[in-house]
Amino acid sequence: MSAISSPFLSIAHQPKLSNPNSFVLLPSFSTPTKLTPPSILYNPVRASTNESPSVAPAVTVENSDSDESTLFVIRARNRIGLLQVITRVFNVLGLRIDKASVEFEGEFFSKKFFVTDSHGKRIEDEESLTRIRNALMEAIDGDGVVSVGPTTRGVVVRRPGLGMESGERRAKAEKMFALMDGFLKNDPISLQKDILNHVEYTVARSRFNFDDFEAYQALSHSVRDRLIERWHDTQIYMKRKDPKRIYFLSLEYLMGRSLSNSVINLGIRDECADALSQLGFDFEVLAEQEGDAALGNGGLARLSACQMDSLATLDYPAWGYGLRYQYGLFRQVILDGFQHEQPDYWLNFGNPWEIERVHVTYPVKFYGIVEEENWNGEKCKVWIPGEMVEAVAYDNPIPGYGTRNTITLRLWAAKPSDQHDMESYNTGDYINAVVDRQKAETISSVLYPDDRSHQGKEQRLKQQYFFVSASVQDIIRRFKDVHSNFDEFPEKVAMQLNDTHPSLAIAEVMRVLVDEEHLGWNKAWEIVCKIFSFTTHTVNAEGLEKFPVDLLGSLLPRHLQIIYEINFNFVEELKKKIGLDYSKLSRMSIVEEGAVKSIRSANLSIVCSHTVNAVSRAHFELLKTKLFKDFYELWPQKFQYKTNGVTQRRWIVGSNPSLCALISKWLGTEAWIRNVDLLTGLRDYATDANLQQEWKMVRKVNKMRLAEYIEVMSGLKVSLDAMFDVQIKRIHEYKRQLLNVLGIVHRYDCIKNMEKSERSRVVPRVCIIGGKAAPGYEIAKKIIKLCHAVAEKVNNDSDIGDILKLVFIPDYNVSVAELVIPGADLSQHLSTAGHEASGTGSMKFLMNGSLLLATEDGSTVEIIEEIGAENLFLFGAKLQEVPTLREKRSDKKVNLQFARVVRMVRDGYFGFKEYFESLCDSLEGDNDFYLLGSDFGSYLEAQAAADKAYVDQEKWTQMSILSTAGSGRFSSDRTIEEYAEQTWGIEPCRCPF
Repeated sequence: MSAISSPFLSIAHQPKLSNPNSFVLLPSFSTPTKLTPPSILYNPVRASTNESPSVAPAVTVENSDSDESTLFVIRARNRIGLLQVITRVFNVLGLRIDKASVEFEGEFFSKKFFVTDSHGKRIEDEESLTRIRNALMEAIDGDGVVSVGPTTRGVVVRRPGLGMESGERRAKAEKMFALMDGFLKNDPISLQKDILNHVEYTVARSRFNFDDFEAYQALSHSVRDRLIERWHDTQIYMKRKDPKRIYFLSLEYLMGRSLSNSVINLGIRDECADALSQLGFDFEVLAEQEGDAALGNGGLARLSACQMDSLATLDYPAWGYGLRYQYGLFRQVILDGFQHEQPDYWLNFGNPWEIERVHVTYPVKFYGIVEEENWNGEKCKVWIPGEMVEAVAYDNPIPGYGTRNTITLRLWAAKPSDQHDMESYNTGDYINAVVDRQKAETISSVLYPDDRSHQGKEQRLKQQYFFVSASVQDIIRRFKDVHSNFDEFPEKVAMQLNDTHPSLAIAEVMRVLVDEEHLGWNKAWEIVCKIFSFTTHTVNAEGLEKFPVDLLGSLLPRHLQIIYEINFNFVEELKKKIGLDYSKLSRMSIVEEGAVKSIRSANLSIVCSHTVNAVSRAHFELLKTKLFKDFYELWPQKFQYKTNGVTQRRWIVGSNPSLCALISKWLGTEAWIRNVDLLTGLRDYATDANLQQEWKMVRKVNKMRLAEYIEVMSGLKVSLDAMFDVQIKRIHEYKRQLLNVLGIVHRYDCIKNMEKSERSRVVPRVCIIGGKAAPGYEIAKKIIKLCHAVAEKVNNDSDIGDILKLVFIPDYNVSVAELVIPGADLSQHLSTAGHEASGTGSMKFLMNGSLLLATEDGSTVEIIEEIGAENLFLFGAKLQEVPTLREKRSDKKVNLQFARVVRMVRDGYFGFKEYFESLCDSLEGDNDFYLLGSDFGSYLEAQAAADKAYVDQEKWTQMSILSTAGSGRFSSDRTIEEYAEQTWGIEPCRCPF
């Protein structure tokens, strides 16, 4: 036996050697230091069931008393580049290879590596040995994909027998491995090089002359490059492990800006800032260049974004699906105090965070007829569409924090069918081709088309089906790539319906399984009932979505047939359980009879899902006792609640870095960023004078930022000594921004009637209101106008000065919230009890140490349990009191203070007397549905209590610290863990470093 030798490597050649040149000499390694530990032997693990035990990959570890290093013996099938991969594993783990030998036996080898730790010592710790051994098995087993560290690129190694025999192909493969050998580096110099390369080659600007926006684009592409590395490795690893995946279906995602969130989760925020500083740019300035992704409206959309962040951070195998809206909701412009809506052209300058997948497209069908055909002797339904469009995928990588896992948010855009385009062009019908293109693209143009007209209802239904059809096709395609038996579908797929918007996915899965995969109805129904879970965010029956049967039958004829059959089977089973209670049968039926026959989306979702989730404990009680009482009595085991949460990585780490640093300092760790329950440790220091002083300083800095923004935005200067009192959320009667404005009117009236000596004792306030009103919601628009009319009077009254200011922040979005929330002293959550399902806004303020003034609605009940009622300001009617108060509205004596402020508005004290008349009418007698008059006295008492507490800054700061300390329960991490364990049945699948 001949051998090629070096001081550290000997390759022994045996007669059966099939590839004598398939090795790479290793670099020199440091000299070992002597050590003496015991021997550990690991049993071999098979790579696949096809291999015999004699050739199964194995890693054996030996520690001999006479040897100076730990011996790793690796036996596996030989393949190109594997020797490099193994040595790279040792390098990344900080180990030194003293010497190595390789013996070949045909297509198999036995490799011996004598290894020491970074200090030149033998490795004795059993846990470390297990970790090393697992990393090595990861490298040699499976499909050859290895991800062992932040500085080493995952390498794809081709298996034997895949056309690699020729020397040319072998050389190409070796070249490919060499080119993929390293991850992009994250030091400032490397980042600078990448930024400048993107300036020149992606943005196409001179690297010697580029502005802030071009620098932002280059930085974003540089960060995205690093995301893609992790993203590819995650997807390859998931495909190999084939875990059960959760597919999160939501029509809305308010992602906010991606740059800051991405660099935080990648752990390169400081490195990016340093790199930019040396190039003459400021990271914060560049981050401001990014526009908000306008993909949602309000809490449901932001909740979806938080849950995607938590799914990635907690290593769950997940995909998010939604729509890529061309214009999103709308951009709010305020002119003379009136709201005007303009298209939000958020994609005008491109979106560097998305990747268009031109090869991932699916046909989506509309209209047409359903025919019967014979298939293998059985009749089956065939849907012949009258119109088709293409769904094109746009992928957005979502990185986790403290993990390599990066998951996908896949958004669909509508394009015209290529086939239809070609037919139009071939016949010279160019105009119709253009019209059809515009018609197709309209499907994904605008979030929530106005559905007051028939055309609007049709457009919304088209939008919802387009979204679920493309998503279902993608999910089933991914399943069929690996599996051939649909019996395994529920073991690999869980589908989450985020409210009723994706409910047509149920009928679509049934259609695909029955009509295209030719499963029997009963088998398909069994599968559907195992894969779907449903979360509702609705609190009253009026808010439940319905679609007219005539419209559904025209647009989706096959789906209407399927829904009818589902409903028939359900009602027949229901009759067996409850008898002929026609009133109850009518309420529970998926099909609603009436003047306009309709399909109830919520009933469809409940009947076909294995779990129905409420979003808070109070919401759960509403579902059980009112909204879905009949269904709860039938299937109590189906109903659960998972209180919503928000991600602390966006709402503390990203939006409030000063507070993040302070928390880490006093807790002595940054582990709370992933394990937010550790925030409770702040309770031990709530009365510590040093923490209180630092806490107040952080809050003052945040108030300065907000005050500067207010001045730039409105020209109004505000005092930092004033209490910053904030209410920012969608404008709606039930959220009662009108109660807030009337409270400000009362405060203004009181101050005006005080002596000058008394005014000096008033706690100064800056009242901040923000939010959008739906375009067709006239009362909400009038509330916005009243806010501006009151602000005009108050802010220009020299008698008032800095004692009271009122500011309306236009075009409220996620980025504005990230600025406003950290600067708030007090936040108001005023919904009438029983109207807020959860309320994630209060959780964001809570995390940032803002004190809450709130009704006992939604999640507030659970917040009280965590921080104590003494640490927030409660007011208003309780849930059980609301029905009685509504019945007695006309008999109840009117609060005199309430009557006075309403009269001031009605009499034109703030101008626009006729315009506000209908608004005032909605507050009197039986018209006061949301009980502003009933709660006004209690509201003023809570405001007085807040004033009193603010005077005692030591007490106020203690309450602020305790608010943050008690916010851990309201992290979306906890919400997702509960969903994963109790609803979806999925487990973490962590992509290895």
